Amino acid sequence: MIGKPLGFAIRARMAYPFCMAVTPFTQKVMDCIRNIPRGKVATYGGIAAMAGNRLAARQVARILHTCSRTGELPWHRVVNREGGISLPEHRGYDRQKILLLREGVEFDRRERIDLDRFLWRP
Repeated sequence: MIGKPLGFAIRARMAYPFCMAVTPFTQKVMDCIRNIPRGKVATYGGIAAMAGNRLAARQVARILHTCSRTGELPWHRVVNREGGISLPEHRGYDRQKILLLREGVEFDRRERIDLDRFLWRP
């Protein structure tokens, strides 16, 4: 048999019942996000690359959308490639900014994070 044992999908679904199917890529993404330290951020594309597919930034966004709560992910530490928050105002933007500010992450006048200073480089 090639790949994961048959029970893998069942165990993964039990661990994250509201999460999408926990594939090996999904698990790697979730592990990367969990490892972002307080006061640092990562980009969607950076997480995708660390998880093994540098072209999967949108997949990272979907994983965050479906698994942040059940996977207890620090979702607020993931930003776009320009250092900005991708969520719209009053639909997560404000909450994400507050959480980042509490961790010491600073924003400039354009509402961007200085990635040279705050980007997590494992």
